[in-house]
Amino acid sequence: NEGGYVMRKRILPEPQSEAVSADDAWLPLEELADVEITSENPAYPIEAALIPGRDQGWRAATPGRQTIRLIFKQPQRLRRIRLRFFEPNAERTQEYVVRWSDDDGRSFREIVRQQWNFSPRGATSQTEDHEVELPRVTVLEASIVPDTRGGPAVAWLGEFRGAMGKR
Repeated sequence: NEGGYVMRKRILPEPQSEAVSADDAWLPLEELADVEITSENPAYPIEAALIPGRDQGWRAATPGRQTIRLIFKQPQRLRRIRLRFFEPNAERTQEYVVRWSDDDGRSFREIVRQQWNFSPRGATSQTEDHEVELPRVTVLEASIVPDTRGGPAVAWLGEFRGAMGKR
């Protein structure tokens, strides 16, 4: 070493990629809620969108507006809601609305209403991660209009998750 100087250095650990902290872990929705759906393709059951690690997701059995309603057995605190949609084959404009209730579905409040343009030449999936502050959710509902022009498109939801977040 020149001049007798010794440089101090440390190797930093690799950063964690998209790790969900313990405070922000996804809720086991399949255990905490009953589910109501307007239709379901047997090859793509709703469990595939609710349980992590299942890539195929849920698909409706019929075209047109679809509703997925999670009815919690006990009120839940939600800080984050994630939805992931697919459409690899058709060009269409989809609209979805997410609403919540704290009185067992007697009244609802809208969280988000959004449209998305799918195109097989580029935009084939949509992921939305919504930060919310919902202290006592008894019902969480997603309503999907797969084609706002009324075409024969079928709703395809790859992921529907909720997390409690940090306290």
